[in-house]
Amino acid sequence: MIQNVKMAVVDDNELTRGLLVDVLMFCVNRKVLEFENALSAWEHFEKEGEPDLVLSDVNMSEMTGLELLVRIKEKSPKTVCVMMSGDRTSEEVARKLGADAFLAKPFNISELFQIVQTYVVGNA
Repeated sequence: MIQNVKMAVVDDNELTRGLLVDVLMFCVNRKVLEFENALSAWEHFEKEGEPDLVLSDVNMSEMTGLELLVRIKEKSPKTVCVMMSGDRTSEEVARKLGADAFLAKPFNISELFQIVQTYVVGNA
């Protein structure tokens, strides 16, 4: 059931991250993990396992979202990875590396709901 879905938001922008966490919590009525960078997210996933869906910014320091994407897909190919960036040229690279979806910033909340509906609710 949808109640068992685990989600994580990885974004170094605190306002963006907070908004996405709130929206996802509303969408699935469940706590959403949040990380301020890809490295801390990866370290957590290594210990606790990957969530069902990861929503990550592409451009972050220490480790990029694309590096996180590659690591997640190597370890857990079924994990849904949604990449986000204000740079629309990142979409092609993200998809080649295995991203399931891409959100070009700024995006509408309805676009995020559509992705959750497609990848999470549809598979619950």
